[in-house]
Amino acid sequence: MRTTLELPDPLFARLKARAACERVTLKQLLRSYVEQGLEASASAAAVQRRSTSSLPRLDGGLAIDADSLSNATLFELLEP
Repeated sequence: MRTTLELPDPLFARLKARAACERVTLKQLLRSYVEQGLEASASAAAVQRRSTSSLPRLDGGLAIDADSLSNATLFELLEP
């Protein structure tokens, strides 16, 4: 599929220079960067899903009213 990208001139120059240094075409370099970005965001989302699903869950009500949960109230509960 073809698409059009509008890139600032300095960014385009950096991409073109990087492609030349790596001896690949601009098309190959951009495809590689897009694939890396998609893989990174997918793995980050998987880590986030895994970490939140493995947290312990407690059922039942709170010993104090949820509306009175302020920093001051919590500090009072922590004092001996």
